[in-house]
This record gives sequence, C-alpha cells and structure tokens, in this order.
Amino acid sequence: MKFTLSIAMNPLDQLGELARAAEEAGFASIALPDSLFYAETVDTDYPYTPDGSRFWTAETPWVDPLVATAAMGAVTSRIRFYTSVLKLGSRNPVLLARQVGSAAVLTGGRFGLGLGVGWLPQEFEYCGVPFERRGKRVDEAIEVLRLILGGGMVEFHGEFYDFDKIQMSPAPPTRVPFYIGGHTEVALKRAARVADGWSSAMMKLDELRDTIARLKELLAEHGRAGDPFEYQAVCIDKFGLDGYREQAEAGVTDVITMPWVFDGVGFDAPVGPKLEAIRKFGAEIIAKFEE
Repeated sequence: MKFTLSIAMNPLDQLGELARAAEEAGFASIALPDSLFYAETVDTDYPYTPDGSRFWTAETPWVDPLVATAAMGAVTSRIRFYTSVLKLGSRNPVLLARQVGSAAVLTGGRFGLGLGVGWLPQEFEYCGVPFERRGKRVDEAIEVLRLILGGGMVEFHGEFYDFDKIQMSPAPPTRVPFYIGGHTEVALKRAARVADGWSSAMMKLDELRDTIARLKELLAEHGRAGDPFEYQAVCIDKFGLDGYREQAEAGVTDVITMPWVFDGVGFDAPVGPKLEAIRKFGAEIIAKFEE
C-alpha cells in the first residue's frame, strides 16, 4: 500500500515545501483537489458530507491542479501527482488534453488524472455547458482525452465533440493513468469500464470495503479481474499503523491523508508544524508499514 499527501485548502505559498517534505518522507504521491469557484448560492447539496454542507468558504485557497502539478514538479524529482478529483463535466476535453499533456511532460510522466463528473449545476452553467446529460458527455470526453494523449494525428466524431485530424506534441512520455471518483453505482461502473483506478471521497472503512468488493465484481464483468487497478481512499475512521493495515486488508492500495490534522494543526497554520508532521508520519507510519 502507498501513501499520498493531500494538499487541499492549504496556503498556496506552502505547496513547494510540502511537496519536497513529502518526497523526502517516502510519500508516493500528492493528491490535488479541484474547485473552479465558490458559488454564493447553490442548487444542490454537497454529496460527501452528512448534512450536504460545504466545509470550505469563499476565502478558502484553491489552485488549478494542473498549474500546481507543474509548480511542485519543478521542485521534486520522484513523487507523483494526481488530481483527486478534477471535475470533467464543465471542461472542454480538447483544451484539457493540452493542459494534462503539458503537466505529464513537465513532470517526466509523474502525473495521473483523477476525474469526476461534478456535482454543482452552477459550475456547468457558468462555464457554458449543459448540466443535463452530463454523464454521457463525460464518457465521451474521457474517450477524447485518451485519444489525444495517446499521441499522433487523431480525429474524433461523436455526439458532443467533433474534430478533424489534430496532434498535440509532445505527447506524454508514458501513458497517463485515469482514476474515476464518485460513490454512485454509475461512477463505479465507469471506473470499472474505462479507468486504471478509483478514488474515494470521505468514507468509513466498512463503506470502503463494500465499495471495493463491488468494484471487483464490476471489473470481473468487464473481463478486467486480473488488470492492475488502484483503490485510492480517504478513510475517516481508521488511522495509525494498525488502522492503515486494516485499510490494506480491505483492499485499499493508496491512502490519501493530511498528517498534520492528527496533531491538531489547521489548514491555515504556518508551514513549519506541517513539515514536522510529514516527517513524523514518514518515520512512524510509512517506514514501519514497509518493514
């Protein structure tokens, strides 16, 4: 099992130091969140909290995850980066392919693309994309991304996207893995059908165990039972060395965590205590887990 550092909602001037510390501590990856904007009024509840409320405010700092990848990739050499997860529904996949390809090239192939549909109607509306039929549109957008990122001269003629032969160079040096986020049956089926892994939002271990079991059933249905597949998890009720071992036994392959939270350090705290928490986690959890 691998460990990934989440940098969600931290001050942007801390990201470089956090990335270097995570690499030195033995983290495999950095998870990059995505938020286009904060809408004052929303038409639907946030799907990953019990009461549907958002746990961030209009002032919470966010950065475009592809820009963050380039910035942190420039000050590291080994650690990987992946979006967890980027909202594809409101984005144009041709433009996004240019950005993803650039991030992959500039990091020497250290980039994975976590994708979700998006839950907020305003994000679609204000970006000029219909909220209706968003799932079908995302399925086609994934096809477009795969095609362009594969390199060479390509064309696509679908229901939502249509273009004659184009090429984006340079192509990523290695295949960009795709991870699908979401807890619904539709999202799980999409992950089993087209992705290299699945990424959770906040879940308890029992929920994770059931979801992973379901994903394995779906993978088998698609003839992919023996394919490599990642299970990235934000588990909210099992921590410490024993807790992470329980996650591994449940099938989790990649733990997404913020070590400073365990020490009571807030998102807006100075970077020093966060760096200490990362080093402590590396010594007391990652190193011992690998023994």
